Amino acid sequence: MALTKIGKEGITGISNSSDANAITIDSSERVGIGLSSNIDRKLHVEVDNTYAAKFGGTAGGDFAIEIGQTGTNGSAGFNATGTGGAMKFSISGSEAMRITQNNNLAIGTTSEFARLHVTAQGDATTPALFEDTRTGSTSTTCIVIKRNGSNVGAINTTDTSTAYVTSSDARLKENVVDMTGAIDRVKQLSPKRFNFIADADTTVDGFLAHEAQTVVAEAVTGTHNEVDDDGNPVMQGIDQSKLVPLLTGALKEAITKIEDLEARIVALENA
Repeated sequence: MALTKIGKEGITGISNSSDANAITIDSSERVGIGLSSNIDRKLHVEVDNTYAAKFGGTAGGDFAIEIGQTGTNGSAGFNATGTGGAMKFSISGSEAMRITQNNNLAIGTTSEFARLHVTAQGDATTPALFEDTRTGSTSTTCIVIKRNGSNVGAINTTDTSTAYVTSSDARLKENVVDMTGAIDRVKQLSPKRFNFIADADTTVDGFLAHEAQTVVAEAVTGTHNEVDDDGNPVMQGIDQSKLVPLLTGALKEAITKIEDLEARIVALENA
């Protein structure tokens, strides 16, 4: 390999055993690797359908990061490899985001528990996630939720409202019958007044999940008094909107009873 003088008087470079330059520095102090002309960036690396650069790694081990072209379509990619590693992005010396080897994305935290884990920073007014859709008054889908490739829910917005949508098309259902006995089931519900341990000063209305589960099972997630393999509690949750069909059924039954009684009273008054 021959080293030529590097200066500002023109194109010079480091050449390999062939006639072409391997590294070129032009008169504008731009560096080209793999090309000797048409250098249009401070560092211009030209490759043929392979990675342009690799950084890190140990002898015989995986590279820590690869930057460059990943296919014939010309797309660029970052690739961190190795067991237990993560691709980390830092600002002002502090980690802001990471992509883990499990393909999880963590923002504002270094311990992710989901495919996307976002932790808010600062005071209680700082949101962990902010969705801003500017498309006018037409309803817009902000988030689509899929399971096994099929849509099962979404979050839609307009200029003035947000709708949390779950799949309910009649074409998805079978064995459809009218609800009966709703009043009897509602009487089994046991609404409570309570405060959460974490917020002792706020009293709210609600249900104990395991009690509601015996009446409307689909409204509750988890198992009563469940613990994980380490003995830590796995808390139950409730979606109180799932109680609406039962409450509507009970109200309709009550309305029917009221209307029947009203009709009987009118009949007695007119007798």
